[in-house]
Amino acid sequence: MVYAIGPISGCHINPAITLSMLFAGKIGAKDSLFYILSQIFGAIVGSGVLYLIASGQEGYDLSIDGLGQNGWGLGYLGEYSMTAAFITEVVLTAIFLLVIFGATSEKANAKFAGIAIGLALTMIHIVGIQITGTSVNPARSIGPALFVGGNALNQLGLFIIAPIIGGLLGTVIYKYLLKEK
Repeated sequence: MVYAIGPISGCHINPAITLSMLFAGKIGAKDSLFYILSQIFGAIVGSGVLYLIASGQEGYDLSIDGLGQNGWGLGYLGEYSMTAAFITEVVLTAIFLLVIFGATSEKANAKFAGIAIGLALTMIHIVGIQITGTSVNPARSIGPALFVGGNALNQLGLFIIAPIIGGLLGTVIYKYLLKEK
């Protein structure tokens, strides 16, 4: 997606990233609001399309099979605690932001930014999927939760707040500790 829509919007498909870019002064408030609303709308539409596809499978049941919604606790993937889920989402989102800032910095080769960002996101999913289903993107969590309801909606707050905190943490680390002055 970096290569597909990056030249158009900077590939803003994640509210945690957009808020971090706002915090870093790389995007304006008006654009941030438009992007975030669009990201959430896109995630809801995408979840609807996923539901249409999944419901075409014999025996599919939304309440049992879900839509890849995020979660934690008893009965969810690795059954990690809420604390583990929170720490995971904060740390993985911070790492993601550090890679984004580093790969798009003035000294980096912009042609390879998408590869670095994509590989980082792949690693983040490999590490986080068994813990929370890997969010690191509030919009990605909102879409499925609205369709699935129940625990997905009850636990949604963590998948909005933790990635935002992680994104801001990554921004602070990059801006004050890693970025060359």
